[in-house]
Amino acid sequence: MGKSQELYKKAKLLIPGGTQLLSKRPEMFLPDFWPAYYRKAKGVEIWDLDDNKFIDMSIMGIGACILGYADDDVNKVVKAAVDAGSMGTLNCPEEVELAELLLKLHPWAGMVRYARTGGEAMAIAVRIGRAFTGKEKVAFCGYHGWHDWYLAANLADDANLDGHLLPGLEPLGVPRGLKGTAIPFNYNRIDELEEIVKCNDIGVIVMEPIRDHEPENNFLKKCRDLADDIGAVLIFDEVTSGWRLRVGGVHESYGVHPDIAVFGKAMSNGFPMAAIIGKDAIMNAVQSTFISSTYWTDRIGPVAAIATINKMLDNNVPPHLCRIGDLIRGGWERLGEEHDLKVHTAGIAPLPHFAFDHEENQALQTLFTQEMLNRGFLASKSVYVSNSHNEEHVEMYLENVNDVFGIIKRAVEEHNVRDLLKGPVAHEGFKRLT
Repeated sequence: MGKSQELYKKAKLLIPGGTQLLSKRPEMFLPDFWPAYYRKAKGVEIWDLDDNKFIDMSIMGIGACILGYADDDVNKVVKAAVDAGSMGTLNCPEEVELAELLLKLHPWAGMVRYARTGGEAMAIAVRIGRAFTGKEKVAFCGYHGWHDWYLAANLADDANLDGHLLPGLEPLGVPRGLKGTAIPFNYNRIDELEEIVKCNDIGVIVMEPIRDHEPENNFLKKCRDLADDIGAVLIFDEVTSGWRLRVGGVHESYGVHPDIAVFGKAMSNGFPMAAIIGKDAIMNAVQSTFISSTYWTDRIGPVAAIATINKMLDNNVPPHLCRIGDLIRGGWERLGEEHDLKVHTAGIAPLPHFAFDHEENQALQTLFTQEMLNRGFLASKSVYVSNSHNEEHVEMYLENVNDVFGIIKRAVEEHNVRDLLKGPVAHEGFKRLT
């Protein structure tokens, strides 16, 4: 099991849940055997505490490292910022430079505020939207973080049913007074949003512009029009989708502009940074509420974001991400057919994911991760493609996927999937309305 798993045992005694992020818990991948900690990471390679080297064909820092681990150009400016002083009584000028860059990429917007994580940035955006409209109720689809405004959707009339709407997201600790303030609808279901608006005084509409599926029947435009009709603030959560399909927000590809867009994750290649951009009048609502935090003023986040964005522009990164993602998705589909496995794929090109169409899907996914780990790959049901992934990585990966799909096919035929697992079946994640 190695040093990493031994340390994780200790961590669970010291840190509630073992990790700071649900998506990084070893139980989500391969309970008892996933290498929980890393010593070094570079490009698409990562070393655990026992110096085992793996090629990361999974979540790449939960999608944060869009250029690859420890990018030399980004690290260079970060190191310079550290040496020059990453925090001071005065403000860093780079936050103005970054604002200008973000607004150049999004001419519809006029002002920018910053945070350091996607979840808190979304909480800021919703606060601004509520402050501007003076209305409390939010309609949303997609996943938007851990804050009270969002988890309030899981507060039911009967407290015993709390958490049933979005399984895996428990609202214990969220004030019951927030019940009914966050109302969910499914992506591409404009009829659901129209019904919500008809029955509620909605002030804010929050959505991921794209996640697993393309918008259908002018869905984004219809959401925009509906927000205009009722005077609601439309917020696009681009924490995940941003930068991958185009440098900036994917909403630009559809010609639909929100009132506020939120970015995080990939914009700074692994250094904490998030941005909230929006129309002048709406963003100025910040002045009528209170949104302020010390570490939103650090220098590292802005300099990392500027370097990352400029490198994405200079190297035209999104087409590469899409090409590699399409190769991976196509490989899953082809190998699924060759091994007579029903494999369902979904997701945008730079973030493909797959599932086995089988009643034992979760066990099959666990076996897949186990066998790929044995072959030197961090692999799960999804891949966040980075600029450091190349065709050679994909070729090596798919050669091993071919072997593992063969093992899975035999296990299905012989009804011994769980017998082949060295540990428990991986935990399932939470539900998304996408």
